[in-house]
Amino acid sequence: MIRFCLALFPDASKTFTPLIITLAVISIIYGAFMAIGQKDIKGLIAFTSISHFGFITMGIFAMTSQGMSGANLYMVNHGFSTAALFLVAGWMMARRKSSTISDFGGLQRVTPVMAWSFFIAGMSGLALPGLSSFVSEFLVLVGTYTRYPVAAVIGTLGIVLAALYILIPIQKTLHGPTTEGNENLKDLNLREKIAIAPVIAIIVVMGFYPKPVLDFINPTSEKIVTNAGFTDPVAEVNK
Repeated sequence: MIRFCLALFPDASKTFTPLIITLAVISIIYGAFMAIGQKDIKGLIAFTSISHFGFITMGIFAMTSQGMSGANLYMVNHGFSTAALFLVAGWMMARRKSSTISDFGGLQRVTPVMAWSFFIAGMSGLALPGLSSFVSEFLVLVGTYTRYPVAAVIGTLGIVLAALYILIPIQKTLHGPTTEGNENLKDLNLREKIAIAPVIAIIVVMGFYPKPVLDFINPTSEKIVTNAGFTDPVAEVNK
């Protein structure tokens, strides 16, 4: 979208921006509701990504430097949080020989390291403050609100729904009584810990200190918005 739509077709992008913003909001809400209804862990992660892609698209076509920076940062953060989710989910499925969420009850007691890895990755997908996705999602919503306040307000509902599609599966998989068949599951081995540790570390570090990445992203975001023929809205000051 940034490389081709805005760079090659700026006039068309400007014309269809309201439509794309509307579709982005629909993607946020639709993906969230579909994720809530998933019984398969792979389907859950896939539909959460659809909701997150809606935030990214909304940030791009909000045509503000904040929204654009948030969208670019969201692409980076989404790559790490979803990678962590798929890594841990893959290890869970390989051990349990199932991808059904209800089959993973009580993992916190049996496989604490794997459970905590899944929890942190899930909280990043939820955009919990202190983890990487929060900064990017906040920038997208603030940047969108300055130009499309209604879309930003409706998009904020996606944060509320995210609490449902992340916390409910975490409750079912990690907590509660240990589901029959999970008693002897093995926790992460050394190789798996080495694989997941850098991803979790980046998620945490980016949540507390995203400045180096934003310093790299911000100038390009401002240039993209300017080249597309937009300027950041000026805040009204009451005298």
